[in-house]
Amino acid sequence: MSGILYLQIDDNILIRQPHICLQDIARLSCSEPEILHRVRVIPVTTLDPVKPGRYVMSVMDLVDLIQKKEPELKIVPIGQPDFILTYDTGKQPNPLWRFLKVTVVCLISFFGGAFSIMTFNNDVDIGTLFSQIYTQVTGHVSSGFTILEFSYSVGLGVGILFFFNHFGKKKLTCDPTPMQVQMRLYEDNVNTAIREDAGRSHTRHDQ
Repeated sequence: MSGILYLQIDDNILIRQPHICLQDIARLSCSEPEILHRVRVIPVTTLDPVKPGRYVMSVMDLVDLIQKKEPELKIVPIGQPDFILTYDTGKQPNPLWRFLKVTVVCLISFFGGAFSIMTFNNDVDIGTLFSQIYTQVTGHVSSGFTILEFSYSVGLGVGILFFFNHFGKKKLTCDPTPMQVQMRLYEDNVNTAIREDAGRSHTRHDQ
């Protein structure tokens, strides 16, 4: 009895156990339930239990494994030809160490952002600009603490909140924040780099 097996695999798959079967890393669909049950439990690989990391695999390796068990089965892979297994043992880091890392990152982001804003204001000499505008409009000399400076300071903070679409655990809209978009782009670039490095390593070994 033969059938068609559709094999869909994500670019990067998080796993938490070293013994991996096909159903742990792939979405499977087949018109023959008996074949589907047999294929789901096909062993794929066994990782080092104490060595978390990222491992690159090829869909063709999975196709070979399946065809050895089901020679007459037609396999239709969907997605990338190579994929990454991210093995995480689930071990939580020291809470104190994580708190220190978060604190340091927050301080660097805060003071780095403040420094960037101050250097921009100095470059365009915004203090002199506000003073001139205030003098021209009101006819009085600016003290440096006028409605212009106050509005600019408040508007800068509010603008940042609206731009990042995030305040604490609440989002202003359902759209992803710019930070989330950048993190997704970063993850895509990392996955691409890992796959390409693995492909180059295989090429050097073959030569």
